[in-house]
Amino acid sequence: MLLLQPITIGTHSSKNSLMFGPHATNLGDDLRGLSPRHVAYYERRARGGCGIIVVEGASVHDSDWPYERAPLATQCAAGWAAISEVCHAHGSLVIASLDHAGGQGSSAYSQLPLWAPSRVPEVNSREVPKWMETRDINAVIEGFAEAARLAIGSGCDGVEINAGQHSLVRQFLSGLTNQRGDEYGNRLLFAQKVIAAVRSAAHTVRPDAIIGLRLSCDELAPWAGITPEMAPQIATELCALGIDYLVVVRGSIFSVEKTRPDFHEPPAFNNELCRSVRTAAPRTTAVFLQGSVVDVAQAEWALNDGICNGVEMTRAQIADPDVALKSSQDVVAQIRPCIRCNQTCQVRDARNPIVTCVGEPSAGHESHDPDWYVKAHQSRKVLIVGAGVAGLEAARVAALRGHSVHLIEKREKVGGLSAIAGPGSSLVNWLESETLRLGVTIQTSAEFSPGESSEHDVVIQTTGSQRGNPEYEVDSPTSVIDIADVRGGSVVLPDIGTVAILDPIGGPIGVALAEELGARAILFTPDNIAGNELARTGDLAPANVRLAQNGVTIQRRCVVRGVERRREEFVVRVQDRFSGVVDEILCAAVVDAGFRLPTDPMNGALQAGDCVAPRTILEAVLEGRRVAQQI
Repeated sequence: MLLLQPITIGTHSSKNSLMFGPHATNLGDDLRGLSPRHVAYYERRARGGCGIIVVEGASVHDSDWPYERAPLATQCAAGWAAISEVCHAHGSLVIASLDHAGGQGSSAYSQLPLWAPSRVPEVNSREVPKWMETRDINAVIEGFAEAARLAIGSGCDGVEINAGQHSLVRQFLSGLTNQRGDEYGNRLLFAQKVIAAVRSAAHTVRPDAIIGLRLSCDELAPWAGITPEMAPQIATELCALGIDYLVVVRGSIFSVEKTRPDFHEPPAFNNELCRSVRTAAPRTTAVFLQGSVVDVAQAEWALNDGICNGVEMTRAQIADPDVALKSSQDVVAQIRPCIRCNQTCQVRDARNPIVTCVGEPSAGHESHDPDWYVKAHQSRKVLIVGAGVAGLEAARVAALRGHSVHLIEKREKVGGLSAIAGPGSSLVNWLESETLRLGVTIQTSAEFSPGESSEHDVVIQTTGSQRGNPEYEVDSPTSVIDIADVRGGSVVLPDIGTVAILDPIGGPIGVALAEELGARAILFTPDNIAGNELARTGDLAPANVRLAQNGVTIQRRCVVRGVERRREEFVVRVQDRFSGVVDEILCAAVVDAGFRLPTDPMNGALQAGDCVAPRTILEAVLEGRRVAQQI
């Protein structure tokens, strides 16, 4: 397998071509340093066999404070040293990412103006940055140099300059954001000076220090931005200055959501862009493919096809830190899949969550989570009722701990809602495969009988959720269809006519059905924008684009007051939240994508997942583990 073969980066050799790339984690401390949580997080990926660990980007100057727990280079020496020590013990190279977000940062924490090449408003916050004067530019260049000296002196094998999506260096390279009339109107100049300063500083401390560059090669704004046609030449000129490796990425101020898109976009989307850049780049520069590469087979194909020298698989290794180890043991099927949902690995939002993964909740929590798989003192006979995600995970962990597990499910297939709505089906398939591999017996189309409890030492209830009570008047229960029944196939929507989708949550399930129905759908939301909760995953703007492109009608700022049948049609009565005006809309069917309730409790059973409170896959997996550990 090429992915597992050593590759040369500068004068160093990496044990394989797998990279764990830099990303926001919110694991930092209150002083903007790298915390023990960071150390445990990166050590776990190094222990899993990753060849190259690139640490979360550190701001190189005080003018940059893009998110609350963003590391600051001057506070990172101890953290870099600790991370280097633990990762080197597993044979991994450690690279410090050096960063400055420029106009894409935030003034909320520093209470100072943003610094940028030109006075171009930040797209999301609309904040106008300060035009950088020569002394500001010189200070940031020196900040890059000092950060490089500090990182290499702390034990890192190299540094990576961020000229990617959230980057001041990219902003100088781009016509979107660099509208200067002075010498820095030469858009390459700032990047050239940063590379020269970083290389000189790093090599002063350690002559063989690795110098990497993360470069946006398509800003997805062809009217003024960097385009795929321009990228090879830009990459060639910058790499000629002594860049040992280059990571090809895409995105800019107008396309932040495209930098790490969810499952709506195909995986490995940068393949051809990376191929063209590698063809032009110096042979001494190792080129890394980045862009939703979440499957070992995808990575191996890219390497075999000459697209790249190495592959960044960041989300894949958040979901399973043992990607390299399991690949080397020829058990690729046992790698927990990344479902590209972005629900918990994308952390730059108002909640300040810690990075984790819906399928691997210990990600980001390595420093204090228990060993879920420690063998139990005594093997018990365990009955699990309900084979959704919580039930499958409870069965998997219980089996690994040495228990005898029998899992029953009333439906024909396992997985519950996660198997039929959203991107969770691949995780469900993995959970089912793993439980069967571990000897769990699964019985589908089976109703639970209370008498079965006496045959087992422990009973765990993971029966999921049921349709909630409507907060609107309805003339008959059959007038409104549960979206779970639509997804499960027990109810078929009419072939013609308008379908009303009631979506008080603003989550992905109602929006997805509307997308599929296209012009036949009317999506009712109480919010000012459809899919309000999708902002957390970065899919809010793309989802609304898809809805518009598919011709979906959106009824905004409305509260559903009633649904009734009139002859062969249904009437949805809605009230505008602001004006109070009531309107009636005719349709052929009404689908409720609203809140759900737990299923009824079983006497004497331990509970996990949606039968406790309906939530997301993350809580189902986590509670499945917790309940299995109690046995």
